[in-house]
Amino acid sequence: MSLTSALNTAQAIFRNTGEQTSVISTNIANDGNANYVRRAPVVTNTIYGASTVNTERAQQMALLRQLTGATSASSAQDTLLNGLTTLSNALGGNDYELSPSTYLAELQNSLEAFAASPGEYTLAATVVTDAQDVAKSLNAAATTVQKLRTDADAEINNQVKELNRLLGEFKVANDAVVKATALGTDPSDALDTRDTLLKDISEIIGIDASTRANGDMVIYTSEGTALFETVPRSVTFTRTLSYDATVTGNQIYVDGVAIEPGDGGNTSADGSLSALLQLRDEIAPTFQTQLDEVARGLIEAFAETDPLGVAPDMPGLFTWSGGTTLTSGTVEPGLAGSITVSSAVIASSGGDPMLLRDGGINGATYKWNTGNNSGYTTLLMGYTDALDADRAFDASADLKTSMSVMTFASGSIGWLEELRSNATTASDNKVALYERSFQTYSSQTGVNLDEELSLLLDVEQSYKASAKLVSTIDAMLQAVLDMAG
Repeated sequence: MSLTSALNTAQAIFRNTGEQTSVISTNIANDGNANYVRRAPVVTNTIYGASTVNTERAQQMALLRQLTGATSASSAQDTLLNGLTTLSNALGGNDYELSPSTYLAELQNSLEAFAASPGEYTLAATVVTDAQDVAKSLNAAATTVQKLRTDADAEINNQVKELNRLLGEFKVANDAVVKATALGTDPSDALDTRDTLLKDISEIIGIDASTRANGDMVIYTSEGTALFETVPRSVTFTRTLSYDATVTGNQIYVDGVAIEPGDGGNTSADGSLSALLQLRDEIAPTFQTQLDEVARGLIEAFAETDPLGVAPDMPGLFTWSGGTTLTSGTVEPGLAGSITVSSAVIASSGGDPMLLRDGGINGATYKWNTGNNSGYTTLLMGYTDALDADRAFDASADLKTSMSVMTFASGSIGWLEELRSNATTASDNKVALYERSFQTYSSQTGVNLDEELSLLLDVEQSYKASAKLVSTIDAMLQAVLDMAG
């Protein structure tokens, strides 16, 4: 080997070690950065010696797809579980001590006690107080349901804005990748940014991404609608500022195609948007219907009838904003929010609790105990029987259509608890899947500090060898010069 060749080899080693050190140092600086994918310098031999030709990125598209899928599923499940927990907490949490079902059981007990001693004014007052607790519980639960829908709608609006922002940033990163790939320059930084945005997008909406020529990426929703192809597709939503039981929320559109809500406690939703739709449009309205049907059952059970059968039936102990009788087996939207106890039996409002025993809440026409008999129990026993009697319920409540109001109220709690239990189990499973996917992806693409430090030592040894070679060449050149002199 000539001295010139040896010197070229040393220069190549210096160049290689410099580039390798730069890449390894960048890796070390990003240790713990979940959005950084490790780089590795690739060295090939040329006629002039070893030469670094490019930097490879430890890309794992299959694992990235698995991670984004797990992210979407976990995000949707957590969103659903949070909404179900909000409903459960409004009813008292795990014991449901604030639920209409619990207060209704107390009302039934106090009513039976009053029927056993119909002359006791304090027992009559207790029934009225317990009835007020039932009505307030229904009112509060209905308010929580509609607040949940309003909050879900507001969050949908926020996330649609965020999704559009992310898609805009994704275009910038994708264009940078395509340009760098076409020019033959290193696109690693742009790829890191693009992958990070892809993971963020997958939290909001389920996606399926694929790569085309020059590294160009296209994104479809998990339902098959184009979300990004060269340019972002339009994601639109019109917010509804307030909700009641009669209001239907607006759809979310991706490129003109509506996003479908998830289904079930172990939700089929991918991404938080689909889960928010499920809460707003499926679960909350169904639970509202159940509350409305409990309220209707109570109004029917305690309705006043004319002893002569001439005047129409009227709401008795329980009334509502409409103030008229209701259609059996048909839900009255929003009834749970307006049900109340008649002021005619509330002592603090100038009423008489004993009207519950005697009749006449709606006037003398409806009075049964005309002799003011202190032992009169006909109406009280009738109310007790009415609470236990089967009656028709609307099928949209997603429960059996024929049962007692007591059983229906308990069934509503069971419906919610089953959903929440399934959602909790599914959340644990999907979080575990996400963590495994993240760990697998990180182990293949992340920085291993021990490995990088070991590589740095190898580069240092190469540098030392090159320095020694240059020193030797220098000595040999000096010897040649000395000989020439």
